[in-house]
Amino acid sequence: MLKTLAFAALVCATFVAHSAEPNAARGLRENATGWKQPAGLTQIPIWPQGAPDMPAGPRADETVFEVRKVPGRYYTGVADVSHPTITIFEPKDDRRTDAAIVVFPGGGFQILAIDIEGTEICDWVTTLGVTCALLKYRVPKSNHYWDKEEKRHVTPAVPFALQDAQRAIRTVRSNAAKLRISPDKIGVIGFSAGGYLVAQTSNLFERSYSPIDAIDALSSRPDFAIALYPGHLCRSGATLDPGIHVTKRTPPTFLLQAWDDPVDEICNSTIYARALDEAGVSAEVHLFAKGGHAFGLRRTGHSLSSWPSLVENWLREIAVLDASP
Repeated sequence: MLKTLAFAALVCATFVAHSAEPNAARGLRENATGWKQPAGLTQIPIWPQGAPDMPAGPRADETVFEVRKVPGRYYTGVADVSHPTITIFEPKDDRRTDAAIVVFPGGGFQILAIDIEGTEICDWVTTLGVTCALLKYRVPKSNHYWDKEEKRHVTPAVPFALQDAQRAIRTVRSNAAKLRISPDKIGVIGFSAGGYLVAQTSNLFERSYSPIDAIDALSSRPDFAIALYPGHLCRSGATLDPGIHVTKRTPPTFLLQAWDDPVDEICNSTIYARALDEAGVSAEVHLFAKGGHAFGLRRTGHSLSSWPSLVENWLREIAVLDASP
């Protein structure tokens, strides 16, 4: 059942920032050779022999740049990712639990907001004692996206981002013993386009690629799911993406969005919440009057900035974390 539907009409950019083409969004070019993980951590390729189904021919080099759209929300963008990785952030031993979360940054499937919806999220996740895996998935045009030239949405024949997300979950699960986590306490959190990956991985359990090794025999179903300001779910006529079929197998889900989101309409959360309810899936939904889009953990001056505590309380409700701090 849909346990909590909290419509918070309170006084209270992923992709005001993300709706632009990468070149238009670029400010100071920081690194033309690819994203570098935080010091002391390692990027792990999720496809040992290279990502599947990639087209033949030369590829653009991965680039990193600063996006300056909203003061206080400047963020690091990554473009032209063709070598997907995960980076593991581990909690301190005195706080460690047996849970893990895989993070899907947003970016409209054109770029990745790798810090505001990636590294900063993992830094927070580890304070909960939860191991965090940040996925750098393939972009651009790697899943349902807005084509600026054609002025229409396009669903690519091969969903590279979904392939990477499924493989990332399986990779974390295959390393459960090494990471000191439980293989049945692996969740996902995603933002904007990353929130769409949360919904896809929560409902599409068949492999979206041909298996390559023993890892692919494991389940890619997350054990719990968190989507903040998700996009791409609400389609023409305010209907749910026809590729998403919510069932009782869909994991417990947390949804949060602002009513004034100028990028992804509120129906992305409400229509998915309705589907969860109809399927009898446990869910918690928070809709706030103000807050916009692509805020991550940055302060907004509105009530929705309390979302980390809401997520933490929910994780305790569903027994991912201990009942009391």
